[in-house]
Amino acid sequence: MSSTAFNLKSLTFIGEGVPVSAFGESGTVAAGPSRHEKDMKDTSTQYEDGQGDRQRGGQGDRQRDGQGSGQRDSRTGIRTFPFPVDLSVLGVGMQVGPMEAGRSWHLGEQIERVHRIDFHVVLLFRGGPVRHMIDFDEYEAGDGEILWIRPGQVHRFSSAADYRGTALTMQPGFLPRATVEATGLYRYDLPPLLRPDPAQLAALRNSLAQLEREYVDTGTLPLSLHTAVLQHTLTAFLLRLAHLAAGAADTAHEQADSTFTRFREAVEKGFATNHSVSAYADGLGYSRRTLVRAVRAATGETPKGFIDKRVVLEAKRLLAHTDMPIGRIGAVVGFPDAANFSKFFTQHTGTTPVVFRAELR
Repeated sequence: MSSTAFNLKSLTFIGEGVPVSAFGESGTVAAGPSRHEKDMKDTSTQYEDGQGDRQRGGQGDRQRDGQGSGQRDSRTGIRTFPFPVDLSVLGVGMQVGPMEAGRSWHLGEQIERVHRIDFHVVLLFRGGPVRHMIDFDEYEAGDGEILWIRPGQVHRFSSAADYRGTALTMQPGFLPRATVEATGLYRYDLPPLLRPDPAQLAALRNSLAQLEREYVDTGTLPLSLHTAVLQHTLTAFLLRLAHLAAGAADTAHEQADSTFTRFREAVEKGFATNHSVSAYADGLGYSRRTLVRAVRAATGETPKGFIDKRVVLEAKRLLAHTDMPIGRIGAVVGFPDAANFSKFFTQHTGTTPVVFRAELR
């Protein structure tokens, strides 16, 4: 279709025989700060201050770790791979191309370990199945199925899987805020694995193929118009994808009212320091009973269960992805006392933090 190919294992595009890694050349990170940290205030309220480590890898200052393995947050030590906009075609904030087997892995070791990215990845598969871990859940994706990995999610590529199909990556801030909201780019409650029916799949493949054609067509329009065409074509694809994702969610999720939406956003901002249902209810201006009804209708669980689930997820991420002492991880997620953190983690996972970390190493 074009001379531009995409090596999923290293997230590397091959254009005219020159490897261009989505993490930087030869697996190194592009110099300079990620535009993501500048753009998102104008892009999505769900990606602004208070979202914590889920989207931005923590609130501490980011540092290069000197080994080409992403940016390391000074508070948590988490490695997060940024989107290098300067390495995409003409510097636009997205990349799209075929996944193909048999290409070198510039960052194979890191890709096969749990890590974070601060951009979106959409994988439309041909063949399979492949297994892919996202936020500690294993997903098996087959022919015609889609994985959507959002910024800040912990994930890991399968070392033995043969990834084929089309891969799309996009930088936060590339699309206007209205599009971000319409397409649900930061709906972390929606499932990452999507299974379109034949008609939906045909439409998605056609839309993605058109996006790829526009992406590699760098000679017929000036850059400003080329970027605008990409944004509109990408929006068309994402609207189809968002419709599919909404349909795949539980009915309760689809009908979640503003009470639950506000609660979910408040938990995402405050879970590291606030585990109290009453405190969230008071802060949002609801009675505890109203909050319980809304959360149970949307998720089938209690507000306390929802909060605890988010805390456990962050603890798992830090245990798997950093060398932070367990006591410090407990403090980061709201447990100053290490013994209390260990008890909480064991109660919710059936294993101790020490054993959980050891099993992933």
